[in-house]
Amino acid sequence: MLFRSKGHSQDTQADVRRFVLGLQHRLDDKTKVVGEIEIEHAVASADDPGEVEIEQAYVERQLNADWAVRGGLFLVPLGLLNENHEPTAYYGVERNFVETAIIPTTWREGGVQFAGAVGEGLTLQAGLSTGFNLNKWDATSTEGQESPLGAIHQELALAQAKDIAVFGALNWRGIPGLQLGGGVFTGGATQGQAATSARVTLWETHARWTPGRWDLSALYARGDISHTAELNAPLVGGTSLIPKSFDGGYLQAAYKVWSQGDYAISPFVRWERFNTAKSYADLGAGLTPAPLTAERVWTAGANFAIGSGFVVKADVQRFQRDSANDRFDLGLGWSF
Repeated sequence: MLFRSKGHSQDTQADVRRFVLGLQHRLDDKTKVVGEIEIEHAVASADDPGEVEIEQAYVERQLNADWAVRGGLFLVPLGLLNENHEPTAYYGVERNFVETAIIPTTWREGGVQFAGAVGEGLTLQAGLSTGFNLNKWDATSTEGQESPLGAIHQELALAQAKDIAVFGALNWRGIPGLQLGGGVFTGGATQGQAATSARVTLWETHARWTPGRWDLSALYARGDISHTAELNAPLVGGTSLIPKSFDGGYLQAAYKVWSQGDYAISPFVRWERFNTAKSYADLGAGLTPAPLTAERVWTAGANFAIGSGFVVKADVQRFQRDSANDRFDLGLGWSF
């Protein structure tokens, strides 16, 4: 649940941001089925803002002690949050901007994935999946400037699948409390429906270290779209053209200042910079859009954990580019 207050009292909102129902059933000692249904904004209908969506639906078969294969609709293993996005798993009322605007968390694709241990604390996830669809880009909307990949994500809803994507992610946990990793996703994105073929590539690198009461993390992500000059030519004059590149990164530090029994308070601070249109391909004098100015956001707040599955959160956010977005958020979350 979310309570948000901005500069004008008439903009104050209360919302059931999302409610997720998960299921897991083991067919035998080596095979399980995993599913999740998500409901956003409490009510979903033609006249309401809510959505109902299948977030995961896959079957997993354990091949041996170290390796498993998954098939179906699954979360793409990029970033620190996409696969672990429960409210008890991150700091702040809302997910950070880099892992929503650049990495479109929660991001899922349909396909096949292998996951396992390489050895010495190193794990690998890799596979083939559906990808993005640039034909969905709406140059009359600002949706693409909010999240370029969010605007062309197909969510496996009658997804165009001529162009297959490949992905891979490596994570090293060889030292207790330390995680170092990164991943890449790349694939064609015009799905045979445009004269020009274009490729979307997103890569990221991340680190998380939890020594004692500290929880320190950092992440950088960058996306590139090829042949955007040809794709943008018929869109010139629109509100939002397809960017050639976009990127973002953040640094975050949290510290558990107090704990007693199963209660704990962890203040945190996060700095992030992100740009959803860092560059545009050249369209000629007077036609090429100017790159957007990167937004920089400071977030400071605290998580109050009650047991292992219940958290109360509060934070304040300050935006450098557009101070009208400054806000105070109060949230309630749980996971079980």
